[in-house]
Parts: sequence; structure tokens; C-alpha cells
Amino acid sequence: MSDYMFILENHLSVEQRAVLELVQQAAAEANVSLFLTGGALRDMLGGFPIRDLDFTVEGPAVKFARDLAKKHKAEVISVDELRKSAELRFPSGARCAITMAHTERFPKPGAKPQVAPATIHEDLRCRDFTINAIALSLNRASRGLLIDPTNGAGDIEQKELRAVSPYSLYDDPIRLLRLIRFRTRFGYTVEEKTWQQFLNAREAGVHRLIPPRQLFEELYQITQEPNPGDVFVALDQEGLLTLFSPALTGAKINLAAFQKLAKLKAMIPFGAPLAIDWYALVMYCLTEKLSPKERSALISATAMTKEEAAPWQKLPLSAKKLEAALKSPKLNRASQTWAILSKAPGEQILYLGLASEHRLVQDRVKNFLSRCLAVAMEVTDAEVKEVSGLEPDHPKFQKAKEERIAAHLDGRVRKPAPPPEPEPPPAQPLRSPIVRGARFR
Repeated sequence: MSDYMFILENHLSVEQRAVLELVQQAAAEANVSLFLTGGALRDMLGGFPIRDLDFTVEGPAVKFARDLAKKHKAEVISVDELRKSAELRFPSGARCAITMAHTERFPKPGAKPQVAPATIHEDLRCRDFTINAIALSLNRASRGLLIDPTNGAGDIEQKELRAVSPYSLYDDPIRLLRLIRFRTRFGYTVEEKTWQQFLNAREAGVHRLIPPRQLFEELYQITQEPNPGDVFVALDQEGLLTLFSPALTGAKINLAAFQKLAKLKAMIPFGAPLAIDWYALVMYCLTEKLSPKERSALISATAMTKEEAAPWQKLPLSAKKLEAALKSPKLNRASQTWAILSKAPGEQILYLGLASEHRLVQDRVKNFLSRCLAVAMEVTDAEVKEVSGLEPDHPKFQKAKEERIAAHLDGRVRKPAPPPEPEPPPAQPLRSPIVRGARFR
């Protein structure tokens, strides 16, 4: 195994490793060249968590992706017929994108690109920034070989953002926003020529040529950032946030809500099994201070569909039932709160932590995030098996585990007393040191 494969596997979750194996096996059976590319490679080399896997194939990517999804019961979330790519979500929750290696030629700034099949080297030389123009071969004969024609790995080491070509930001103006997002997330500096290209593109007004759907896709990506509020502030400072809505500037940027959301997020233990729709939560924070007319302007500017607007528009209403349950004076034990919140959508829980006017509700949400989740994660299958006598694949095992978690939360499980410390050995009587030859001195 190459060093890069070793580094990669140590950065992946169990679910992601399983997907990596499935995709490699399918590529070998289909006889197509497969590479790990883009954000997954960038995050791996930069030491950041890998959120999604990005694969590139030299061949019919969409057919390959659909065959893979059918065989392994994965969901095809979206398909880009222009760039011949598909995004999949596997039953484990792991996601990946599979894209055809291709080149893009832009007739004019912001125009629809002309896409053609290409080799992996040609594909990488047509990307936005050098840190995204790196590939790792997953083919049997060259597995673990790093392909880096623009020295993106060097830029990652130098913590620098550099455009692949002098026309990168003109050809596809959405890259102006992407540059600010990456700069904010990674804390990298922008290479001097790239920054000058950014300023020239802004002065030429090419940011006004960004298609609405590209704006929506970028907005969605911002909602998935670790600190989306910081990205919105950075975009506002560069005069780009108003592309989403003219009202989004200054005091209309809901900084207090983003700061509060960050504090709630920090309470969640690492690896906690809490599914959260960050898009719904972040969009709620972003639009909370906007008037109905200003929200409509945002929806129009991004060509957002009703289905895409619904999660953040309906979040306050959908959380009302949960809030009513948490206000009940009958919740006297932590296990009762756990029973309610452990089954609730994560975005509704955090929304109540953000917006509920009831102190009791907020306290119960915070206790759930900071204590209950941690306690639940400490209850292992081995402990449940020892107490209940049930195997993990038994139909009643999950119920037994919930009962064990409840017992821990309510303090009904006594931790075994630590073994007594061994008694120290009896002290030996002190003896005068014998100095050999002392009598002859």
C-alpha cells in the first residue's frame, strides 16, 4: 500500500471506506479508469475531515454510477447531464460523486461551457484552483499514484489559493464566491496573481453573469460549511453577498443567530449519531431578519424551487409540536427528555435551542446535546449484551439498549467501584552504607 492510500484510509470513516471499496471493485469489473479527485484529495492532503468522496472516471460516468447504485441499493440524488456526473447516497448515509473526466471551454464569461471527454490530466488542468486539481489513482496497476500537474499539493503545504489559469475566474464567475468560501474555511492566503484576477473580474462585473442555479448551488455549499456565518460576512465585505438578495448586507446579516448556532453545534459530542439538516437551519438564520418581500427576492435570484425553500420556511412550524412536548411539566427525568429528542429531527432540536422563548425548553435541549448524547454513546453493545443476554442482531436488542441508556441517564446504574490499591510493601529498616576500604583511609 502506498503512503497516500494509507493516509486516505486513515481519513475515512467506516462507511466511506466501504464505499471506496465498492467503487473500486465496480470500476475494475467495468474496466474503467478510476481516480479520487477534488475536495476529497484536497481535504486529505490538508489534514481536514473528508465530507464526501469525489470520483472521476475516464468513461461513461453516469451509466457507471447508475449501475453501481442499482447493484448496491444506493440513491441517485442528482445527475448533471452536461458534465456527465451523478451524486449517490448509500444506505449507510455515505455520499459520493462520480464524474466523467472532461474539459470545459467557455465561449464567454458565465456562458454554458462546451464539455468534451478527456483524460484525467486534461481534466485536472481545466479545474478552478490548484488545490482542487489533484487526483489519486485507484487503478490496479497504479493504485496510490498521485497526479498533480499544477502543484496543488505544494500550494496546500504553503496554505495558498491559486487559480489554475489566468482566466479561471472570468470563465466561470461562480468561482469568485468559491474563492472567498475556501479562503474563509481553510484560512489560506490568496496568491497575488489570483487576487489581482479576482479584483479585475469584479471590476469588469462578471459576477453579475452568474446563472441563478449556480448561485443556489453555491448557497447550498455555504450552508454545509463549518462556520457559514463567517463565509457570509466575508462575502459581504467583498460586496458579493447581495447577489443572493439586495437586502443581505450590514445589520441584515444575522450574526447573533450564527454565533448562537455555533455554540449549540460545539455542544454536540464528536461522532454523535444526530442527523441534522444544516441547509434548513442556516437558511433560517440567514433569512430571519428579511421581510417576506426580501425572502422572495432571494428565492428568485437563486431560482430556488418550492421543494428547496420548504425546509427553512417550514422549520418554525414543524418544530412547534416538539416544543410543546418539551414544555411539559411531566418530564421529570432525563430519560424522558431523551425518549422525545432522540427520535426528533436534529434541525428541529437545534432550532428550538436557537429560537424557543421558553427557558425550560432551551435548558432541556442543551442538556440533551451536551450530556444525553455523550452518555448514550458510552453505552456499548457489549454492555447491553452482558445485561440483557441478547445478541446485537436480536429484534429486541435495540429496545434493551434504549432501556440501558435510560438507566444511565437517570442514575440507576452504579459504576463498579475501582479495585483497591495494593498495599505498599513494609518499609525496610535503614542501614548504614558500607563503604569498602573505609578502615584503611
